[in-house]
Amino acid sequence: MIKKNLISELASLISENQNPDTLNIDQVSTEEVVKQINQQDHKVAEAIEKIIPEISQTVDVIVNAFNEGGRLIYLGAGTSGRIGILDAVECIPTFGIEHGMVIGIMAGGESAMYQAKEGIEDQFDEGEKDLLSIDLKREDVVVGIAASGRTPYVIGALDYAKQVGAKTVALSCNPKAEIAAHAEIALLPIVGPEALTGSTRMKSGTAQKMVLNILSTASMIRIGKSYHNLMVDVKATNEKLHARGTRMLMQVTGLNEQEARDTLKKAGGLVKLAILMGLTGKNSEEATRLLDNAGGFLRNAIENAKK
Repeated sequence: MIKKNLISELASLISENQNPDTLNIDQVSTEEVVKQINQQDHKVAEAIEKIIPEISQTVDVIVNAFNEGGRLIYLGAGTSGRIGILDAVECIPTFGIEHGMVIGIMAGGESAMYQAKEGIEDQFDEGEKDLLSIDLKREDVVVGIAASGRTPYVIGALDYAKQVGAKTVALSCNPKAEIAAHAEIALLPIVGPEALTGSTRMKSGTAQKMVLNILSTASMIRIGKSYHNLMVDVKATNEKLHARGTRMLMQVTGLNEQEARDTLKKAGGLVKLAILMGLTGKNSEEATRLLDNAGGFLRNAIENAKK
């Protein structure tokens, strides 16, 4: 049964409004359809630029959580949940982090990643149950994601997270998002009505993807996962990553390809460690100690090696 006021509630959401710029999208040529969609997509980065202060605040919260042994947890339903899982999974090979440091949770569980289970998002208690299943702690950060800003599953999860004492963040593309009232920080990139009315997998989904990319990438940079703009904590676990690691090592140290390959092998495939070895002439054990003493920050370890 439809919630009595749901129709009027949806009518108040900007993400559910008709876009006046695409009213004729079903009558124009294929190229014009693509142009109209692309023109709408241009608005996403502009919307995100307006909330840089709030995003920066969130990054600092996440960094503090990581430093205290906490986790970054994304939670959402449908497209929002899938985008959260995507960013969480990609953090592992990109930054060489352990499984469980960044977690993606979606309504309906893993199978909902591939097959829609839309009804779960209407249940407040399911969000709490999913956070209970990962033993949510006060050191954690929970980012609740909902394009509409009204998803009960996300609201229930945020409320439980606040009870536990975890930091809470709401990410929505509606200016009066209900979830914003259930979180300490609200990230609201207002991208406007979709090219195809209500299809929040489009601009809203793109905005969510961009925001999560920024949150995770900036946080990882702030805990020492980069050197200059290189992903030095990547682990050479397959052919492509080994080649990327070798190339990084050559770029930073000036070693030739064979020297870089040999050094990377001595470092056990750990690019950051190999770079430190290549720059300082230290062996694996000595370089490891330098990195540990520098809290994992390669730049600091290099400076300490000169003293």
